[in-house]
Amino acid sequence: MTNSKFREPFSGFSHMVGAIISLLGLCFLLFAQFHSNNYNIYTLISTVIFGISLILLYTASSVYHLTVAKDSIINILRKIDHAMIFVLIAGTYTPICLVLLETPIRYYMLAIIWAVAIIGILFKLYWINCPSWLSSTIYIAMGWMAIFIFNPLSKVVSSIGLSILVLGGVLYTIGGIIYCLERKGKHRTFGAHEIFHIFVLLGSFTHYYFIYRYVFNL
Repeated sequence: MTNSKFREPFSGFSHMVGAIISLLGLCFLLFAQFHSNNYNIYTLISTVIFGISLILLYTASSVYHLTVAKDSIINILRKIDHAMIFVLIAGTYTPICLVLLETPIRYYMLAIIWAVAIIGILFKLYWINCPSWLSSTIYIAMGWMAIFIFNPLSKVVSSIGLSILVLGGVLYTIGGIIYCLERKGKHRTFGAHEIFHIFVLLGSFTHYYFIYRYVFNL
């Protein structure tokens, strides 16, 4: 907690910027697809899901970190903030699965990912104060479930594209590890928590580029 009228200004405003960029990014993806006439029902649906998941995550994070309110309100906002991480992970998988994978594996993987996301959301709603290491482990494990579809992806995505996909995962993972280093009750204006948020931005922007360039071929 700081003396600012906002609880955590850096985290809140950096992710507010993320929300704005995500909204613009969603519009750009849709425009680029229509402009190039390179779209179908799968690309359009997955674009909207991916874009909205980004917007939801960064909006929820921004509101949570900027809001000054009584503890009960902050607790609700925190639950929403953490739940949206699962939404973003599943939202990122959606275009990758729908566009790059063949039937029936695309539907199997999507069903598994979104089921895990729903379970994770329920878990966070009921145990929001679980240890940071446990939260990070769950998020990271869900993100790296992509290893199970690495083989089919390698057949349709170049090695450079796969490297970019992996880089995004590595950035998220580094952020998750740094998040575990945060000392509860010892929050400063800039520390491990803020660095974690920077890596979240870097990871999501990296995956955005991967989806733009190697999933939608724009």
